[in-house]
Amino acid sequence: MGFIENKLGSNVQPIRVDFGRVSVFMGAKNGKYPDGNQVLIRGSDTRAAFDTPVVSNFIGPEFDATELVIMGHVHEDHMAGLHRLPDAPVHVHKADLPAARSWDGLLAAFGVTDEARAQDMLTQFRRDFFYAPRPDAQGYEDGASWDLGQVQVRAFHMPGHTPGHCVLLVEPQGVVFIGDIDLTGFGPYYGDASSSLHDFRRTLARLPDVPAKVWVTSHHRGIYTDRERFMRDLAAFAAKIDEREQRLLALLGEAPRTLEQLAEQRLLYPPNFDSPWVKASEMRTISQHLAELLADGRVHADEQGIYRLG
Repeated sequence: MGFIENKLGSNVQPIRVDFGRVSVFMGAKNGKYPDGNQVLIRGSDTRAAFDTPVVSNFIGPEFDATELVIMGHVHEDHMAGLHRLPDAPVHVHKADLPAARSWDGLLAAFGVTDEARAQDMLTQFRRDFFYAPRPDAQGYEDGASWDLGQVQVRAFHMPGHTPGHCVLLVEPQGVVFIGDIDLTGFGPYYGDASSSLHDFRRTLARLPDVPAKVWVTSHHRGIYTDRERFMRDLAAFAAKIDEREQRLLALLGEAPRTLEQLAEQRLLYPPNFDSPWVKASEMRTISQHLAELLADGRVHADEQGIYRLG
């Protein structure tokens, strides 16, 4: 058994996979967004959950008995079950804490400033993710640990996707929840205002050092129990960054372009995919690649903001 997945829809009881005191409940279509995969830990003293995706609303009493929520990072799809746990403490890395505590904090993390768009997003998040901020959320730091009784959780700060993104290791089981380092064919996402390409590169290099035997993603891939397959998919995931860089260089090789013109060519999304956030995500992603290329001298920009090969 090297790879476990769930291809079923959301109208069935979630598939459950147990590793001792750790249970993984697979979201619809393997946790594909807007769903995710739910990790629950049954410590002898405390029951804990890692994030709360949509599937958490269909688990029942076992999820509702959660006494502690440890967030790997903060996005709307990871908060979808918090409304069911109003009395459970919520712990979030300090860099993502504003996004957990208020709507304004989450908007700032996304980089959304348009009021109409913000209101549309809030309506969608309340409808699709039962969104409710947690002003009571508490901050933790890299290396934080929680003793749940016969199991311990340790946080490894691995930013990039968000500034506070962490992977959460359960010991002694060796199960690590790697969140939105989801190993998808899409590749790493660093298109929010608070995301960082530089940090994501470092995170991907460090992830293999976490002493794990089982790797659980929030989305798409599910559960890895074979390190060789995990490492192969991690390498393919990381390679998407360099593929995007080469695509960007090829576009500039065709003709000098502005940032807006480059975004129109699409680095992330296919031309026929349309959503209100696409342009902003493309521009933030491309601008980070351009910053690296400018620093390396492979690209130059003039006073009009036109980029060309160095």
